[in-house]
Amino acid sequence: GGAECGTIFVNREWEGYEAFITGARQGNGESGLEEGRRKATEAKEEARKLTPERRRAVLTEIGKALADEASTRAIMEANGEDLRIAAENGTDPHLVSRLKLTTAKLETLSRGILQLAGMADPVGRTQSMMELSPGLELTSVTAPIGVLMIIFESRPDSLPQIASLAIASGNALLLKGGKEAANSNRALHQLVGDSIERATGGEVKRSAIALVESRDDIANLLKLDDVVDLVIPRGSNQLVSYIKKNTNIPVLGHADGVCHVFIDEEADVEKAVRVVVDAKTDYPSACNAVETVLLHMEAVKSGAADAVLKALRRAGVRCLGGPRAIAEGLCDTAAEAKKVEYGDLRVQIEVVDDVAAAVAWINANGSGHTESIITENASTAEAFLAGVDSACAFHNASTRFADGYRFGMGAEVGISTGRIHARGPCGVESLLCSKWVLRGSEGETAKEFSSGDKIFTHVKKM
Repeated sequence: GGAECGTIFVNREWEGYEAFITGARQGNGESGLEEGRRKATEAKEEARKLTPERRRAVLTEIGKALADEASTRAIMEANGEDLRIAAENGTDPHLVSRLKLTTAKLETLSRGILQLAGMADPVGRTQSMMELSPGLELTSVTAPIGVLMIIFESRPDSLPQIASLAIASGNALLLKGGKEAANSNRALHQLVGDSIERATGGEVKRSAIALVESRDDIANLLKLDDVVDLVIPRGSNQLVSYIKKNTNIPVLGHADGVCHVFIDEEADVEKAVRVVVDAKTDYPSACNAVETVLLHMEAVKSGAADAVLKALRRAGVRCLGGPRAIAEGLCDTAAEAKKVEYGDLRVQIEVVDDVAAAVAWINANGSGHTESIITENASTAEAFLAGVDSACAFHNASTRFADGYRFGMGAEVGISTGRIHARGPCGVESLLCSKWVLRGSEGETAKEFSSGDKIFTHVKKM
């Protein structure tokens, strides 16, 4: 009359081990919280096996795999299925734009990851060194943060970027993608996992980079503050805001991408047209696309503003006016608010009196992401660059340059508008923390120094 239960012992070396365990867990109804905790623990164990040589080999393998014709075909087929489902479900065009992969995107990813593989290993790098006393030396070195959790919507191209940065920085990684990109994420995760095992001869398991596919609510994953050290959201401002409000895990990221371009009275009109059109149309749904163009009043009077607006409209951009732009007859339709992330071919136009007014507008209505000034006056440019309180400030360049790959980081996990730990495009350096290493020579004790038998010299050596 007892319960039908027992214990089964399974050899980990058995080729059917993973499939057996997965089936058993699914049969037991493993929750998303349980799955997340288990995968985070397994990922940390495997990540510890990634020596500098293995990290470099894995990154090289991922970069090459993304350029492989067969791999590309499989990924594009999976992405095509996601796009088909999105079309059937009437998914928002803004999300569909981020969901779509192209061979050009995969080629860019490949180049960036290979660039990352060629960089000096960032883990264990000495940051500072000090002699506290003769024979007592203190060193600060870089170290992995630990376990990262990335929660992202659409944007399947972010998966290999983030996975590569986690590998390069020696961190374990827990990935939770949106259901709209399930097939693409699965294909890309398969590529990353195959690359890890191929490059290390199976010495490091694919579980170092874990993909959580449970249907459980994200809220459960946000409870994993006992095993996850940093969460990085990639997606809509609603997603980012929700995560920031509902977890005790530190969060790295930004909620809005409200970027500005200010056209000064001394702007070169040709440069202004080229930069503004690129900043809006190159990738309208990107967080670094311009959302508001501010025009110096003198640029309106000189006709420079007309040239910029005509170019935008020719490019298919709908220009919405702020109060002064409407009053000047530059736009017919009013913008819905001063601070809006459109994420499409719409842009707000407003008029300001000078650079100080432009800076004040941006600091009051921006999101702290990226701002650019178009001017030939170096002093005005420096005043703008120093004045805007944002992660990135540019002169005579498109806001679209706010990107880890374009900054030479190889890839990025996202862009942070916070002020603690990391700000702006976050590459491998943003996924490291510090570790203090103290080396003694004689079994030094604190009492020797408090008694005066020994003294601190505090000689900076690096």
